[in-house]
Amino acid sequence: MDRKIEKKTWNSKRILTIAGITGIVLLVGGSIYFTSGKSKLDVDTERITISTITKGPFQEFIPVNGVVMPLTTIFLDATEGGLVEEKYVEDGAMLKKGDPILKLSNVDEELNLATQESQVFAEQTQMQISHNNASQATITKLNTMADVDNAFKEAERIYKLDKRLYDQKAIGLQEYQSAKNTYDYQLNRRRLAIQILKQDTTLVKQQDQQAQEHYTQMKAALALMRKKVAGLTLRAPIDGQLTSMDAEVGQNKNKGEHLGQIDVQSGFKVRVDIDEHYLSRIYTGLKGDFSFADKTYNLVIKKVYTQVKATGSFVVDMQFVGTVPKGIRKGQTLQVRLALSDETQAVLVPKGGFYQQTGGNWIFKVSEDGKRAYKVDIQLGRQSPDYYVVTEGLNPGDKVITSSYETYGDIQELILKK
Repeated sequence: MDRKIEKKTWNSKRILTIAGITGIVLLVGGSIYFTSGKSKLDVDTERITISTITKGPFQEFIPVNGVVMPLTTIFLDATEGGLVEEKYVEDGAMLKKGDPILKLSNVDEELNLATQESQVFAEQTQMQISHNNASQATITKLNTMADVDNAFKEAERIYKLDKRLYDQKAIGLQEYQSAKNTYDYQLNRRRLAIQILKQDTTLVKQQDQQAQEHYTQMKAALALMRKKVAGLTLRAPIDGQLTSMDAEVGQNKNKGEHLGQIDVQSGFKVRVDIDEHYLSRIYTGLKGDFSFADKTYNLVIKKVYTQVKATGSFVVDMQFVGTVPKGIRKGQTLQVRLALSDETQAVLVPKGGFYQQTGGNWIFKVSEDGKRAYKVDIQLGRQSPDYYVVTEGLNPGDKVITSSYETYGDIQELILKK
């Protein structure tokens, strides 16, 4: 007879399947458990820099390079082109105002001057001749006027006499009419002569005025031409030292070409190059200082040149405040600390390599027992070459690691070993 076979609940296949699933679950769970905790790293305290957060005076400043320059510099350019004919002094010479420096030769300008002088002389001669001719013509007209006036008076005398005689019936109408006609003729002739003399006087004055104006213009042009030729001899415009002289006998210099400069020996200024990033924060009145011969000297910005150069920087002129260092000289380079703010009290963290990896958003803070360091979020504000201002996340007295975090990766906690 048939026997009923009971089905086994836990056969070997089922047990192996359950065991495999359980192992995978345990593996995943263990992985999650162990990775969910903080990753740690042992570090040697001798290989890191531990700094203390402090509160103290802070002034934002930037280090910049400045070059000592004369307080006033006059540039010398060729007002007219020409060949360098003679040099009177050499580069570095001390000059007085008006001292000759060099002479340029320009044949065209010299010929133009000679021509202009001849034209002015000819104009002057012609003006004198015209004036003499006009004077002679006026004299002739005055003589004519005198004759006409005399003839008029004589005709007037005869006319008045004949009129009385005619009224007295002493002479006839024919004789009286003849005297009257002669009188009327001389009267009209006199009026015409007076009118001609007046017109002549006005015309002569106009001609003299026009000739004088033309002559004056020609003399002004001649004066300018003489000034141009005189400019071929370059002279010192002020007292000072000749520098950057660039001219040798026989060289041809174009109009406007730079020939040199004169440095006024009345003081110095410092010309400073500043990165264009700070352009909006730089203005006249900002102060700076530098060290020279173990002493600190002060500077102040007097002029800002806002044009950005191809190098990505702009320049400012700074002047000395108070004492000028003895022994300082033109061309000397100074390391200037340019202050961008007033001095205030702030929480400070020393600068270090940590910033490159954190961007100033977090830092490793050392525990009170000094055995470990853990990440804390922070916020940094202004900075100087030595410090960052801490605006949030740290307090004075806290100790932090400020050296580089380059090898720490995603480590969350550091175990400090001595």
